[in-house]
Amino acid sequence: MKKFFTFYLFAVFAFGQNQYPKDFFRSPLDIPLQLSGNFGELRPNHFHSGFDFKTQKKEGFNVYAVANGYVSRIKISVSGYGKAIYVTHPNGFTTVYGHLQSGYGEIEKWIKKEQYKAKSYEIDVYLKPTDLVVMKSDIIAISGNTGGSDGPHLHFEFRDTQSEKIINPMFFGFDTVIVDDKRPIISSLWVYPLDENAIVNQSKRPFSVNLSLQPDGSYITEKILATGKIGFGITTIDFDNVSWNANGIFKVQTFLNGRTSFKYQFDTFSFDETRFVNALIDYKKYKETGQRVQKLFMTNPYPLSILNSDNHNGTVSLKPDLTQSFRIEVSDYQENTTKINVPIVYSPRIAKVYEEPTNATYLVKAKKDNIFALENVTVTIPANTFLEDFKMNFEVKNGVLQLHEDSVPAFSNFQITFEDSISSEKEREKMFIGAINDKKINYINTKRFKNSFTIYTKYLGNYKLVKDTVGPKIKMDNTIKGKWISKQNVLQFSISDELSGIKSYDGFLNGKWILLEYESKTNKLIHRFTDGIVAEGKNDLKVVVTDNVGNSAIFETHFFRSQKP
Repeated sequence: MKKFFTFYLFAVFAFGQNQYPKDFFRSPLDIPLQLSGNFGELRPNHFHSGFDFKTQKKEGFNVYAVANGYVSRIKISVSGYGKAIYVTHPNGFTTVYGHLQSGYGEIEKWIKKEQYKAKSYEIDVYLKPTDLVVMKSDIIAISGNTGGSDGPHLHFEFRDTQSEKIINPMFFGFDTVIVDDKRPIISSLWVYPLDENAIVNQSKRPFSVNLSLQPDGSYITEKILATGKIGFGITTIDFDNVSWNANGIFKVQTFLNGRTSFKYQFDTFSFDETRFVNALIDYKKYKETGQRVQKLFMTNPYPLSILNSDNHNGTVSLKPDLTQSFRIEVSDYQENTTKINVPIVYSPRIAKVYEEPTNATYLVKAKKDNIFALENVTVTIPANTFLEDFKMNFEVKNGVLQLHEDSVPAFSNFQITFEDSISSEKEREKMFIGAINDKKINYINTKRFKNSFTIYTKYLGNYKLVKDTVGPKIKMDNTIKGKWISKQNVLQFSISDELSGIKSYDGFLNGKWILLEYESKTNKLIHRFTDGIVAEGKNDLKVVVTDNVGNSAIFETHFFRSQKP
């Protein structure tokens, strides 16, 4: 195989020196490339780890290997990337193709073989370099809408094969395809008082600042009159010339009195650190309004590799007789840049707007272990679960744990335990701890020991110990009982569960296990006759669906089918 030159990853922010091959790949699609999501874009609880390519709002496009290599991993899941194929290349990189409708040719045969071997739709298998070799421009899959996709598209990634870090595809030459001569748009600037002495424009609360567009395309703000320690945040998006929808930005840099104060750039990061998106944004504002304000400072440092700052972590301290000059620059990969100049002046004026009042009485110390107990509920929060100390609401009312609200992000799991000394052993077998969201109960994987129920979660909010004794529902989309269905190519079912949710599903034709593909977005189960299990003449069908606490539903019928033309 063709040998590509060695790739070295230098220190953070030495991005211009990185040597990525720009000519070894081809497009993964044979339609014009348009982005519906770019690398590093801010998503719920994560940074987007690749490119989302539009597929004209439909499925069924050929997906191509972008270079020589071998299929190193196949992962099929009802969530996440859905059907995903990983191709490892001989130059130290791996490409990932997600939300696929199916594999293609020998790859699809391999997928079916592994699923029938495991008797499971969901599989995660690693292949040897000699198992499925692919060449540049080979069709490896058909585009789709599986897993956590909100619509038909292809999710595409570059990874460093050894470290598994995700790399911005722009480094591999996609900037010549995704043309962009538009500056990023900064829609708002926020200023944050950060210590007990901080007052900004006579306010102790964060607020937005007016921006004034200048003839050269930059912005200048109204004068910031402040005392104490303050910080800034922005909302910003970027457009390219071919995609026509808003995407995330590539780089943000701030300058205090001409020196770099705070900087982050979406070049490469690991999956282990992606949850720190909740530290980068104003999480409370996001949960309240859906608006993602990107903070240009850290009150407590956190280990996000794309980020670099001065000794003051991007904050600005105002003292008498000291005028500060602050500048923000937001850039895309092609270095189109939008600037904001922020004049800051010390002002001793007293506050007219004060902090938001709180009735919370329980103090969570971020650097220490915390244990809180009321009635039959215990909450255990290990040290460093949260970045900052905060006052927490903690109450148990009518069996419902009211654990603050989801306005403070956790970065590792904490533990919630319910004790139940009332229910029988048989009843406890059908119980779990559920999260209550808008009156809907969401199942949380629950561990039970005798009368104790425990979950591990990263979310504050309301929780309840719930009993589920009702099994799932199974409905066939078309009645086939006793019918000849020789012209039908699939069996399709609708399944649902009202409380704990679907855990497993199995189908059988004439006693043999059959593959049922599950699409959780539509609650559909599908079996394809191309799997070759259906028999000539009469077929007995059985489908078993089980929820997360063991309640099962069984659907049985029979049909006739002729294999003859």
